[in-house]
Amino acid sequence: MTILIDYFAGIRIEKSSGRQKSVWLIISILSTCLVLFVFKYYNFFIGNIDQAARLFHLNYAIPLFHIILPIGLSFHTFQSLSYVIEVYRGQQKAEKDFGIYSLYVMFYPQLVAGPIERPQNLLHQFYEKHDFNYSDVTIGLKRMAWGLFKKIVIADRLSIYVSAIYSNHDKHNGTSLTVATLFFAFQIYCDFSGYSDIAIGAARTMGFKLMTNFNYPFFSRSITEFWRRWHISLSTWFNDYLFTPLMISKRNWGRYAVVFAVLITFLVSGLWHGANWTYIVWGLLNGIALAYEFITKKLRKKLSQLIPAAIYQPVSILLTFLYACFTWVFFRSPDLKTAVDVLHKILFVHGAIFIGDNKNMIYSVLFIWLLISIEVIREYKLFNGFSLFENTNMYVRRLSYISIVIIILMFGVFDNSQFIYFQF
Repeated sequence: MTILIDYFAGIRIEKSSGRQKSVWLIISILSTCLVLFVFKYYNFFIGNIDQAARLFHLNYAIPLFHIILPIGLSFHTFQSLSYVIEVYRGQQKAEKDFGIYSLYVMFYPQLVAGPIERPQNLLHQFYEKHDFNYSDVTIGLKRMAWGLFKKIVIADRLSIYVSAIYSNHDKHNGTSLTVATLFFAFQIYCDFSGYSDIAIGAARTMGFKLMTNFNYPFFSRSITEFWRRWHISLSTWFNDYLFTPLMISKRNWGRYAVVFAVLITFLVSGLWHGANWTYIVWGLLNGIALAYEFITKKLRKKLSQLIPAAIYQPVSILLTFLYACFTWVFFRSPDLKTAVDVLHKILFVHGAIFIGDNKNMIYSVLFIWLLISIEVIREYKLFNGFSLFENTNMYVRRLSYISIVIIILMFGVFDNSQFIYFQF
């Protein structure tokens, strides 16, 4: 239904002008967001209103919906919204072919969890002829193999330990919860970036080019930089369609306009991730960090000039990573009480670490180390740009292919685990 509404709305927006053009945009946005609200947020808001009513001893008897959230609804919604907004702005021609527009919204590689594509990047590719291209196929398959390695070998293996600790957080001390939180950082990164790699690779084998969604975010020296490297398609979406309009509308506020726009943007970002207060707090914590970095930008620049780069940069990377892990405690916890309990134990309650399966722990640490080593080489272009899959030596390339297939088959966890972002 939303596809049909947005398809016709795009055509009407292009043909209209003035107030009527805005009316069609509002109709499209409201209808699309209404579907998202009913499936994803209705029960959350009704439940919170019910709790507030009980505090004042009021009778509030609106029933909850027992419906299943369609997979990838949030990604579908944002991709659809980007289309009508770009048509409204005059940056994209309205798509007249309903089949092509439907394919844009429902393109199978990135339908479930992104990347969230802009119409300018993807729509025109559906009109191009895509003959078999050996280079595209090999590039795509190598990207998919790397994504499978991150998902099956690292993320799914880490989830065994993380789930065991967080599901029984009351039975574990702060040391074990600290390890589980650090593991979760790599789990969610490998899970989501792994999906993105598979999606981008699958599209590339057919000749389609999707945008990069991750750019080695754990080497970020600030939370601001982190969000330029993490889930790039979502962060740029919020920047273009929420942050920038908010900042422009409040430009008379000076620097407070930026702070206001950042906090609102990340509040919405948190809510987008899930109908739970934990996601809202997670979003606000990221927004507060970005606002702080904006306000202290000049001060931090002076500080960086006083401290040697060999010290300042690694410390900045470490602090950024630790703050991201701190916010992910809320992201991973089922409710605020659990998140607070976990943080309290991490800070004050320590003891012997829970190892669980020794073999699983050893493999987890080993593959995290392998991932970091490879990404360090790629990020800093060490060893004269040494690479594996793209190595100029044919034997090195083929050995790399064989090695990653063997690693996936031997060390992968094949338990039908879904991708984390399927729930969003």
